[in-house]
Amino acid sequence: MTEFSILSEKIKERFVQAIAPFCSFLSGLGISPNAVSLAGLSLSLISGLVYASGAFFCAGVILILAGTCDVLDGQMARLTGKISLFGAFLDSAIDRFSELFIFLGLAWHFSRLSAENPESALGSVVVLILILALSGSFMVSYTRARAEGLGVECKVGWMQRPERLALLILGSLFAGLPVVGPSIMIGTILIIAVLGNYTAVQRIIYVKNQLSEKGREE
Repeated sequence: MTEFSILSEKIKERFVQAIAPFCSFLSGLGISPNAVSLAGLSLSLISGLVYASGAFFCAGVILILAGTCDVLDGQMARLTGKISLFGAFLDSAIDRFSELFIFLGLAWHFSRLSAENPESALGSVVVLILILALSGSFMVSYTRARAEGLGVECKVGWMQRPERLALLILGSLFAGLPVVGPSIMIGTILIIAVLGNYTAVQRIIYVKNQLSEKGREE
């Protein structure tokens, strides 16, 4: 299974190049990478609260800032030579909490719709999809971490964190459109749920094949 992601490496590299001046500026101010990580977490929490209110477009804009912080912290750590095991651990933990806040905000919004329209099952169905999206997102990260614990580098899959974040941002911005906006948001969540769990399965199969080749499968 070859490594593949929806966002090409060129797109990721160009984004990193675009924010490089901000890395130098923040580092010059003496701001630590961990502080930027915590700022990103705070922005994700705010984004989740805005999602709960149903203001998808505004939540998407805030999510852009949170995602930028998510990239900045790693780049700043490399630039300043402050790469540490705890920093990497903290960044990974913060990523999980960030996604949790976002999906909780969306779940709150759609569960409220269900309460307001008890005759419609749409809100409940979307909440179930959100649970699948969250579990898929967590499983993508877990399978990679567990694989690395076994000595296997595992970055395969269509819906890695950058792809999930980019798709959620795009869906949120288009969700600001009248009439079709809510349907676009629901469709975005569904894609993340399906491809997120598919990516987790991709990684399980990939790790199995890698361990088989190394003669370490039990």
